Amino acid sequence: MSLIFSRQCEYALQAVIYLATRPAGELTSIKDLSARLDLPYHFLAKILQDLTRKGLLVSLKGPQGGFGLGMPANEITLFHIVDAIDGTGFTKACVLGFPECSPEKPCSVHEKWGALREGIYGMLVNKTIDQLALDMRKPEYRSHKKKET
Repeated sequence: MSLIFSRQCEYALQAVIYLATRPAGELTSIKDLSARLDLPYHFLAKILQDLTRKGLLVSLKGPQGGFGLGMPANEITLFHIVDAIDGTGFTKACVLGFPECSPEKPCSVHEKWGALREGIYGMLVNKTIDQLALDMRKPEYRSHKKKET
């Protein structure tokens, strides 16, 4: 599990990146997505519905249905997905959980966490799903998929 994002957010990131590796306009069934990413079917279904409601994905019901990207992959950043699932609280919150932590009353790791948080935020807003999907096509990034028999 991630130190920063929820499991739900991790699964959302994995699913959207996987969908971006598929040909444009092609839909992927929840069953196939769940199997390929080795993620719990019902939990993934809820996540994908949330992403669809927020416009990041499109869905079509029925035998030819499934999920696909709701906008071009080069317009979706990691931040869009994190914001849709977990929100942006991590960009302001104290890493130790102190509600009164601020520049005026910093906790013991305030400055160090601030620099790390800015780096994470920068990476999230500057990395697009198409960039990540391109990297996912490299053999060393394919270990997330179940082997087909």
